[in-house]
Amino acid sequence: MPRTVYLDNATTTALDPEVLESMKPYFLEWYGSPTHEYGHTFGLKAREALEESREAVARNIGANPEEVIFTSGGTESNNLAIKGSVLANKDKQHLVTSRIEHTSVLNVAKSLERTGHLRVSYLNVDGEGFIDLEQLKNETSQETVLVSVQHANQEIGTIQDIEEIGKICHEKKVPFHVDAVQSFTKVPINVKEMNIDLLSISAHKFHGPKGIGALYVKEGLKLKPLIEGEYHEFGYRSGTENIPGAVGFAKAVKVVDDSQLEHMRRLRDYLMKRLLEVPDARLNGPRGDLRLCNNVNITFRFVEGESVLLHLDMRGIIVTTGSACFSRTLEPSHVILALGLKHEDAHGSARFSLSKYNTLEEMNYTVENVRDVVEQLRVISPVGR
Repeated sequence: MPRTVYLDNATTTALDPEVLESMKPYFLEWYGSPTHEYGHTFGLKAREALEESREAVARNIGANPEEVIFTSGGTESNNLAIKGSVLANKDKQHLVTSRIEHTSVLNVAKSLERTGHLRVSYLNVDGEGFIDLEQLKNETSQETVLVSVQHANQEIGTIQDIEEIGKICHEKKVPFHVDAVQSFTKVPINVKEMNIDLLSISAHKFHGPKGIGALYVKEGLKLKPLIEGEYHEFGYRSGTENIPGAVGFAKAVKVVDDSQLEHMRRLRDYLMKRLLEVPDARLNGPRGDLRLCNNVNITFRFVEGESVLLHLDMRGIIVTTGSACFSRTLEPSHVILALGLKHEDAHGSARFSLSKYNTLEEMNYTVENVRDVVEQLRVISPVGR
């Protein structure tokens, strides 16, 4: 049985043991549903834990606690941000987003387009994945209900200039939604300073539990709930609150520190340098501080990424190819294609995403096996060199 090197942390991460310990009491001891004043002890204990968790998450992004709405994760947060804005502002029927967004943004936009609820402008990106700011200025008008641009890309790690985008939106008086699922805790975020009106985040991307996320909703913003019932989450998201999840979310935020980010950054740069030594290898996305600290995306020409993935998996190395959300289809990555690359480049790409638990020794093991796998596949590749 080969050793396991898990390099798919942009999809999901291992639960931190400290996070698990923080959650246990709310599964086994204080398992009541949160109640307000004059409730029973179990409910009050749950309510206290929920609000303390909300405050911890809010503090990390410079928000007020009552502006943080707990959801089931990034996909729900993105849906609530976009659909909730459209439903609450029916006099405005124009959305601006980019061509490289996560599918939970792009598919919502396309769905609203098909039903005739919305006209969508898709911003182009350059060869490293940065949006065209001049196009953003030209496309945005008084008819625009929302601008939705991700903070960092899920495939190539490109970090957008959110502060500048927020400034443009603020000047145009158009609400600004940011999908920060990949960047949260890895890149500093202050919603007030960056003029962000809506912000999507999720816990399981940084060693928190699955099934819990949050949406920052700026005070006073018009947003219609998608899930209605009783008055949970300030009326934005009805349903019994996930107390263990919220507690784990907050704990995961608290245990992140700069040394972990620097550790991932060092491993990222080392792995990137070594993988690019493989003949006919190309880096997708930028280098340095404008790239997520844990992301490496390489196109290996003359091989199929799916074959690379499967052969590495047999050697215990877990990576993704193309778009992680499309890995079960033959569709090429929309992100790689948006960079201006060809279909074969998209199909030949592999993403290596790191966590605080990875080691330098694992990077060497990965490089050695990637080089061997790519060489073997090129011998039998139907694509000529």
